[in-house]
Amino acid sequence: MGLRREGLGAYRSQCQQDTERLGELMADELAEGDVLILTGGLGVGKTHLTKGVARGLGDEHPVTSPTFALMAVHDGGRIPLFHFDLYRLEHAYELEDTGIYDVLGYEGVCMLEWGEQFQDELTDEYLSVVISRVADAPDERTIVLEPHGERAQELAAQIDRAVKAELEQEA
Repeated sequence: MGLRREGLGAYRSQCQQDTERLGELMADELAEGDVLILTGGLGVGKTHLTKGVARGLGDEHPVTSPTFALMAVHDGGRIPLFHFDLYRLEHAYELEDTGIYDVLGYEGVCMLEWGEQFQDELTDEYLSVVISRVADAPDERTIVLEPHGERAQELAAQIDRAVKAELEQEA
């Protein structure tokens, strides 16, 4: 695996498979009610991370970004995964039509692409996952976990321990 740990809650992915592997490792630590807000530009790997999480939860169905449907449910694993893409929304009142308030923080895991623009309207308790391109390496990404709230801090620490253990096992 080319995934590297660059510090507490900070990782470097060398390819989309690394990003998906990080998602798989994250999935082992996720619990019902967890909310992850995925932040980053177009094409940085938000959906690849979500693919890894779905696979790690045990759901083998295809994962694509629900840009036009706004929400996709992946319920073939140990807990449901609600995958939202809020890119096309312009105003907070549009969130009502997505079904997000029916599941957010209660059922399964919610992963929100482009959710940062509405984080004040959504929840105080979430794990922000910031994905950025590496300037001198077009296929590489930095992925940083930024916890907001007590459960998110616990989750970020659990994920970091899981990644660290995986990397030590490979060495």
